[in-house]
Amino acid sequence: MGSCKYCGAGAGLLRKFHAECQQKYDAGWKLMTSAAAEAARSGDGLEALETSVMKIAESSYIPMSRTKEALAQGWEGALNSFLEDNVLSEEEEKRLMAFAEKFALSQEQLNTNSAYTRAAMAGVLRDVLHGKVPSRVKVDGELPFNLQKPESLVWFFKDVPYYEEKTRRSFVGSSEGISVRVMKGVYYRMGGFKGHPVETSQMEHADTGALGVTTKHLYFAGARKSFRIPYTKIVTFTPYSDGVGVCRDAATARPQVFVSGEGWFIYNLVKNLAQQ
Repeated sequence: MGSCKYCGAGAGLLRKFHAECQQKYDAGWKLMTSAAAEAARSGDGLEALETSVMKIAESSYIPMSRTKEALAQGWEGALNSFLEDNVLSEEEEKRLMAFAEKFALSQEQLNTNSAYTRAAMAGVLRDVLHGKVPSRVKVDGELPFNLQKPESLVWFFKDVPYYEEKTRRSFVGSSEGISVRVMKGVYYRMGGFKGHPVETSQMEHADTGALGVTTKHLYFAGARKSFRIPYTKIVTFTPYSDGVGVCRDAATARPQVFVSGEGWFIYNLVKNLAQQ
């Protein structure tokens, strides 16, 4: 007979837990995270929150070691609520940072689902929209770009797939005329072949590398391709769910696409930087 992983009592043959214990655990976890989210949103009740969360954990078979995880999940819930309007105000950011500091939540703990990264992105966008130069990005080691003066790094992406539009040309057509039998199994076609060239365009993976967004340029550094694109030379920006496409101001320019993973962020970032 197995023991319930929650209460420790006998659970029955081939059973790992009691259904009522599982329900109590789930309800307790929901209470913990919702209480944390509300405190992070409002900025109130932080002093009493930790005691409240620990009491819920104790009465719901939740290990005390998971209280930090519940607080971090509540922080993420508050962030998602703040970002419903796609804007993170300074006051909202202060509440989130005060909550994280109060409970000693690390960036790693808050970034389990990339929540901390999304908060930083929202803060960078707000700074740019207000005409400020963000200084939130720290890169380990040396940058693979030679920045010009004066310009500042605003954001840095690693392992970004880069695509270029390529045109393929093929010759298609059909033969015309009639077939005349010369001998058994041998025919001769009278007539000719008419054809015409057909061009098709498609995006092809050109390289994967680092993508830097600065106050003046887009930088890309890969194993096969490295280049810099001034914002003043970009005619159009195309938003994608997972990246951004640009087209330069040149007669032979073709679309270039960078798959950064956060399309809403990089599109709004480079578009607003280009307008400054």
